[in-house]
Amino acid sequence: MEVTMTTNRKNELIAQLVNILSELIEANDPEQVSKVKSDAVEMLTVKECTEAVKGLSEHTVRKLIKQGKLPYLRTGDGVNGKMLINKADLLAYFNGQTTNK
Repeated sequence: MEVTMTTNRKNELIAQLVNILSELIEANDPEQVSKVKSDAVEMLTVKECTEAVKGLSEHTVRKLIKQGKLPYLRTGDGVNGKMLINKADLLAYFNGQTTNK
């Protein structure tokens, strides 16, 4: 059984990305661009998750996703699409914090 992120959460992420991109387009000074970058949502592939958390395996990331403990977005069609995990959600999970999904 495939566990996916809720439609509301996907819409929230899309809205955040649109806002960030809009701000970047309108930004003319480097200081403002750096502020926007600090608020940016960073999505990681399964492999990148293992690089972000030392000792974490791809198998464990996939297992957490399947168990519904780690929300993700799937890009592309079906099982061939990449699974993308919000870096903040990943780090929050391993720091013992709950995510608001």
